[in-house]
Amino acid sequence: MKKLLTQTIVLVIALTIGVSTFAQSPPTATRQRRTSADAAQPAASDQKTAADAVTPTDQAGDKTRDKSKTPDVATADAQTNRTDQASDEAAIVQNYNNFFTTYQLGPEDVISVTVFGQDRYSKAGIKIPPSGRVSLALIPDGIFVSGKTVDQVAELIKKRYDEYIIDPQVSVSLDQAGSYRYSVIGDVTQPGIRLMTRRLSVSEAIAEAGGVLQTGDKKKVFVLRKQKSGNLTPIPVNISAIYKGQAPDSVYLLPGDQVVVPGNSFKKWQGALSTFLPVLSFARLFTGGF
Repeated sequence: MKKLLTQTIVLVIALTIGVSTFAQSPPTATRQRRTSADAAQPAASDQKTAADAVTPTDQAGDKTRDKSKTPDVATADAQTNRTDQASDEAAIVQNYNNFFTTYQLGPEDVISVTVFGQDRYSKAGIKIPPSGRVSLALIPDGIFVSGKTVDQVAELIKKRYDEYIIDPQVSVSLDQAGSYRYSVIGDVTQPGIRLMTRRLSVSEAIAEAGGVLQTGDKKKVFVLRKQKSGNLTPIPVNISAIYKGQAPDSVYLLPGDQVVVPGNSFKKWQGALSTFLPVLSFARLFTGGF
């Protein structure tokens, strides 16, 4: 009986130890998963470190690529700007050339005559007199130049000099324009008559006169142009639309044109108020003030 009790106690103790050992020891799969996870964490850390190490290089590469692209864009913009400037310059030069090649000479203009290889027949700074006739060497009676362009005058002089010079090369230049005049009247800062020394649009002529006053109507500006019959024909120009970019500034002045800037409603109110105020002041004398 004692032997059986002893064996039972030993068996119980052995089972207890086995159960506790089994509970404390994780399964093999669990140990493998933990081992794999532990191994993955350092790998992830290594990858992150590698990414951190590569990122500045990639960023530098991106910046380098961006910088390499930027000059191309800047170059294209610069070429576009140069093209636009060249177009503007060509248009301006054409406007000036058109003005001077079609300019009809008159009194107060200053011209120069150049005969190639013949300095004694050349003459500079010739001011055209009111008679319109200028004197030159070997041409005592002179050349009538009023109403003619510089090219036409050069051709006339060439024909006269052909009697004395073999194949004369003559050129005439306009040094100073003094006969072309226009006027700006109405509600502008500085109304008056001015010299037209270049091709002028209506908006430029108004700018030369100091601009439109507050009392001027920019929408109803017009140009009075004399016709061959002697009558004056009005040409309407909406300066307000030109300033706003809604209409082209395409009306150019001719010699003798008059630019008229009429008054607006504000000016009418000013006129009515200036008429009413003296009457009001006179009435206050009899009412004792009010």
